[in-house]
Amino acid sequence: MERRGLDACGYLEREGSLGRVQDEFRSVVAAAREQTGEAYGRRLHSAYLYGSVPRGTARPGRSDLDLLLVLHHAPSDDDRDTAEVLARGLDEDFPEVDGVGVLLQGKAAVLSEAERFDLGWFLACLCTPLLGADLAEHLPRYRPDGLLARETNGDLADVLPRWRRQVQEASGPGQYRKLSRLFARHLVRTGFTLVMPRWGGWTSDLAESAEIFGTYYPERAAQMRAAAAVALDPVEDPAVLRTYVEDLGPWLADEYTARHGTKTPR
Repeated sequence: MERRGLDACGYLEREGSLGRVQDEFRSVVAAAREQTGEAYGRRLHSAYLYGSVPRGTARPGRSDLDLLLVLHHAPSDDDRDTAEVLARGLDEDFPEVDGVGVLLQGKAAVLSEAERFDLGWFLACLCTPLLGADLAEHLPRYRPDGLLARETNGDLADVLPRWRRQVQEASGPGQYRKLSRLFARHLVRTGFTLVMPRWGGWTSDLAESAEIFGTYYPERAAQMRAAAAVALDPVEDPAVLRTYVEDLGPWLADEYTARHGTKTPR
């Protein structure tokens, strides 16, 4: 399988660009830029897109729009309320997207040493500048190595108890569907970064991630392919969620810890 996502020196290339945004999504991206600037004003340092929209692989009516907003200061409760209103308004106004997610961070956190190989890497490699000065200019280059694997997804064991509580508290098809997409995406991405240093490349494509994982763990390949399918087309079956939190998730967390260690406590 061809290695992707690296430059000639073996560093991860930044994925996505505004030029790759499909015509169907240009209106919502333009509205997100305008409304973000209006909502936060001088509090906003910069805004970024990430996910399938800037990669040019989004599906009208089925893909969500993901935004990272970096503020000059640590986000307040008012800032979070503003983000919820912004996300809800964009989702209601543009049927092209199936949900809008807004991540809020402070500039100091993004550039901190503690977040250098997690949040910093995320911004520098997976986020497309939308508004303001690009903080990637202040971050290093990254390689697909064990350090990056550990600091990005080496906390699955800590995440699983929260997932179990969410499954227990969920009620109704809508909540099951939302959780199935969230859990499946996380598991597939964790499965990929588990093998990323051995594979020696990068991809954000979930189906490809599952296939790459399966070459190293054939006994779990079918499960991971199924999770990739759920990540793209969520399901309303709570049994799928239980499989994630009782079988695939715990196994993946143990294997990840054994190979890469655990994420540095924040």
